[in-house]
Amino acid sequence: MNLSSLGFFRNLNKSNQQFAVIGLGRFGRSVCSTLHKLGYEVLATDIEEKRVSQALTEEITGHALQLDSTEAAALKEAGIFEFDTVIIAIGNYIQESIITTLNVKEGGVPHVVAKASSEVHCKLLRKVGADRVVFPEYEAGCALAQRLTKPAILDTFDLDPDNSIVEITIPKEFDGKTVAELQLRNRYGLNVLAISNNSNGGKFIINPDPNKRLEKGSAMVVIGHNKDIGRLPI
Repeated sequence: MNLSSLGFFRNLNKSNQQFAVIGLGRFGRSVCSTLHKLGYEVLATDIEEKRVSQALTEEITGHALQLDSTEAAALKEAGIFEFDTVIIAIGNYIQESIITTLNVKEGGVPHVVAKASSEVHCKLLRKVGADRVVFPEYEAGCALAQRLTKPAILDTFDLDPDNSIVEITIPKEFDGKTVAELQLRNRYGLNVLAISNNSNGGKFIINPDPNKRLEKGSAMVVIGHNKDIGRLPI
């Protein structure tokens, strides 16, 4: 289990098998590549033909088109409005990003994710209908700072400003104890989602048995308030 694949992608509608990604910069390419590897159908677009050709050559997407996303007619002709989820990855071109978001929402796309480069950009994207706004650089920076200051935290996903899902190395204080004995919900206000097991190659057990004993060096995934997570002996 790797929470780095959960952060952004957990918020996408997993029942939908097709996604459109507009903009093939670093963020757009990363989204395309990850979705493609996960087995989803992805249509990628960019205004630059060179980026479209590169995406196809590197096989980070099954389909790619060159188009100007500020032109609603071009989006409609490409079938973008038929997708359930569209990711707008044009973060560094604010005007184009906002116009594209407006076009896609007015075209009837139910779930639009847009990349923002600033707080003002974020507010504008929300005003024109973006369902979710992401700050990839900011989120990556926060994750790095957390890993440097708390190395026991292997990965994290923020549900909102106050609550998170984190994967942590099981501390020595928890070694040999069962989930029930630790009483994480009563003592820390946290719920255990999964634990890894050294005996089966580190694979995660989802919704573990309360009588399952934890092993130092393995990992566990918990969900709860950030303040409560901060109270763990890690």
